[in-house]
Amino acid sequence: MTDEQTRTSLVRALSGAVRGEVEFDASARALMTMDASNYRRVPLGVVAPRDADDIAAALAVCRAHEVPVVPRGGGTSIAGQATGTGVVLDLTRHLRSIVELDAGARTAVVQPGVILDDLRRAAAPHGLTFGPDPSTHSRCTLGGMIGNNSCGSHSVAWGTTADNVEVLTVARYGGDTLRLGRGRWDGAPAGLRELADSHLALLRTGFPELPRRISGYALDALLPERGPDLARAFCGSEGTLGVVTEATVRLVEAPEARALAVLGYADESAAAEAAPGLLPYCPLTVEGMAADLVREPAGLPRGGAWLFVETGGATPAEARARAEQILRAADAVDATVVTDPAGQRALWRIREDASGTATRMPDGSEAWPGWEDCAVPPARLGPYLREFRALLTAHGLRGTPYGHFGDGCIHVRIDFDLLSDEGVARFRRFSEEMATLVVAHGGSLSGEHGDGQARAELLPRMYGDELVALFGRFKDLWDPDGGMNPGMLARPARLDENLRFDVLPRRPVDVTFGYPHDDGDFSAAVRRCVGVAKCRAARPPGAGVMCPSFRATGEEEHSTRGRARLLHEMLAGEVITDGWRSKEVRDALDLCLSCKGCRSDCPVGVDMATYKAEFLHHHYRGRLRPAAHYVMGRLPGWLRLAAPFAPVLNALARIRPLAALAKRLAGIAAERTIPVLAGETFTRWAAKRRRRGPVLLSGDRVVAVWPDTFTNHLSPEVGRAAVRVLEAAGRTAVYPGRGVCCGLTYVSTGQLDKARRVMRRTLDRMGPSLGDPLVVLEPSCAATLRTDLPELLPDDPRAAEIAASVRTLAQYLEEYAPDWQPPRLDRPVAGQTHCHQHAVLGDAAERRLRARAGLEGELAGGCCGLAGNFGFERGHWGVSVACAEEQLLPSVRSAEPGTDVLADGFSCRTQLAQLAGVRSRHLAELLAEGLKGTDTHPI
Repeated sequence: MTDEQTRTSLVRALSGAVRGEVEFDASARALMTMDASNYRRVPLGVVAPRDADDIAAALAVCRAHEVPVVPRGGGTSIAGQATGTGVVLDLTRHLRSIVELDAGARTAVVQPGVILDDLRRAAAPHGLTFGPDPSTHSRCTLGGMIGNNSCGSHSVAWGTTADNVEVLTVARYGGDTLRLGRGRWDGAPAGLRELADSHLALLRTGFPELPRRISGYALDALLPERGPDLARAFCGSEGTLGVVTEATVRLVEAPEARALAVLGYADESAAAEAAPGLLPYCPLTVEGMAADLVREPAGLPRGGAWLFVETGGATPAEARARAEQILRAADAVDATVVTDPAGQRALWRIREDASGTATRMPDGSEAWPGWEDCAVPPARLGPYLREFRALLTAHGLRGTPYGHFGDGCIHVRIDFDLLSDEGVARFRRFSEEMATLVVAHGGSLSGEHGDGQARAELLPRMYGDELVALFGRFKDLWDPDGGMNPGMLARPARLDENLRFDVLPRRPVDVTFGYPHDDGDFSAAVRRCVGVAKCRAARPPGAGVMCPSFRATGEEEHSTRGRARLLHEMLAGEVITDGWRSKEVRDALDLCLSCKGCRSDCPVGVDMATYKAEFLHHHYRGRLRPAAHYVMGRLPGWLRLAAPFAPVLNALARIRPLAALAKRLAGIAAERTIPVLAGETFTRWAAKRRRRGPVLLSGDRVVAVWPDTFTNHLSPEVGRAAVRVLEAAGRTAVYPGRGVCCGLTYVSTGQLDKARRVMRRTLDRMGPSLGDPLVVLEPSCAATLRTDLPELLPDDPRAAEIAASVRTLAQYLEEYAPDWQPPRLDRPVAGQTHCHQHAVLGDAAERRLRARAGLEGELAGGCCGLAGNFGFERGHWGVSVACAEEQLLPSVRSAEPGTDVLADGFSCRTQLAQLAGVRSRHLAELLAEGLKGTDTHPI
């Protein structure tokens, strides 16, 4: 049969055998080409099994067709083991049930796609948790953790995943099922016992003793004095032996209270040498990181490196006492103890985000995994780190080590040049010498993430040829046909093959945005996504925004990572072959809300809103656009034309048949209500007000108020309130030239040529206001002026000048009128921080202003779901509502009576009005209401 006939036969057989989804289209394949490693392999297709029977059926079909299988969880593997050329089993889509949780026995039975944080939440009411906790705990799966034998920051207290697994149910290539436990050979593949019994001496002497020995197969778990422990021997096998269909895992008691001792040291070697001395005090963590990884050291004590040492106790006082005991025992330059949970979370976030922030050097250059997590005995960590730094220098490389110092396990991203032949050759030479260095210190090539393709080729340096040959025989007993994740662990691919950069264009792609953080290179911008998948977190941390569309749909293609993968494959041209015209990329980006949440929440600063605008610009160039682009994408122009006829148009919009027809023609969702046009625009009100009396212009007491489209035509009451507040603070409001526009709606719909014309016209019309402090009341417009304007007009110095002048109302008052006292309102508030404000502008000034005004309560994070034109467009209603229901609407519904609802964005206010019937207001409006006797010209 031809390849196409084989593929057709395989698809037909899989579709008939499994109840889950069978997807062999370009989009499904493109989404699974990469994990969080340097590697890329293109699969034939993807199967999302619904249950264990589906897994077995898929394995039987694949064996019959001689097609390899790769089990995949969250896809956050660092070494390439979650990529493959055959059928990828996506275990996250359906297999996410916690089958049983027995608090008395302290065990849980889980399916392989259960997210770690979901298990921890289920166990928390019983005072229990699952001990291993990698930094990807909000999106990694139990099946993936078993496959990689994951560890995390608490391994000094609770060990690795293998230490916490009781029983595994495993499906082998072909579909037969084994049940693996401890202390018995029942369930073992035929010949396994004989293999172990005939090599007892090698198994007893061939494995280094250290807490983070993850490399290779755990054959020493088969020794009679250790069980045998078949479940432990299977852990860390990276999908090369079979597929976990169900696991019984052990839970541990979670401390009632925790404290965090943060210890500062002169450098990372000093911190590393101090770490083993803290272990006798039984800490929960001993984590380390150096200053070259910390961009903003707020909250950290003095030092060039730090240890994060967590302690637990039955009470906060007990936890703190243990932390203070460690402070006294530690010979640190400086130290502090943090007991406040919010403070602890903020510090831990610095450490957890290191897996992403480490992908960029301080100068912005790229850094990559490859030697991400090797481990040495903790007592050897200090000398090892010094020699590691020397090896980096010898090869002209840079890296930023951090990680589990208490276990001797170091994470590091290194600025390998993986784009040129010379750079790849250096990558190989460094890897070979690095393996020798690790082994010389008695270490393991992998201390957490597994060997995969990155290190398995070098296992003979660690274990010797005889033991590595035994690994191959072990693999063959489980998988005699060689169909399970070939190229990993046993008979591995070379470490410099299948690099994901090989397929990218070697010359810069012609693009419209400037991409200043990526040297103007769109390929480099897309490469920013390294697959750590924070965007796949089911619940954003704190006030986080990213990624609302993924949380609404649960589909990989609607995550920031998924979209970045599709753009990568679009540039590669192998799976997605029609470039900027790609339907697959267009459909994935269609549900991107352009919330900009990824710009701030993604550890590596992926900016999907900009990539979406860029793609739409090229995709529709010279082609007919959706109706919504012509209507909502050009909203400023339409609203200017409509302003004189506002009363008539508002009356017509109340006639249902006419409104329905207008929405249909405009591409607006039928469920939406057309917003009411202002009877008097903000600019007209301001002009009339100026004519009524003299305006005092006094140097730095003058402030320009930006008449954005939404404030001007749809909510002028916000502008009037802001002027009143500014005047109460002793400022004189002026207004930029007539017809200025930030270009937001043109940018969000990818009409970038038009956006640049509008922006240039705006700069021309700014006149004397250019460079003055510019108060922008609509957060989305402020974000556009701050980021999109200079990135679309990088050669116009005026763009950077106006971007630097942008302030929110609260930011302006804090910076230019610090002595002004806002009115005391003393009442509770609820609502939402605008996603663009969160991502681009920050809301610290707003928080402080609310506190000074006595407005109490936290605003929700996330995205309202309307997001400018997104929620109005036909086909987006369901996702728009789901986004609002995630945080915004619940927070408002649960508010106490008498609570004011705050929403500075027009979209947020509109969403609240249309979905909840709630009137919400801009902070300026609440402040203006509290003012008395300060307005010379009534609002």
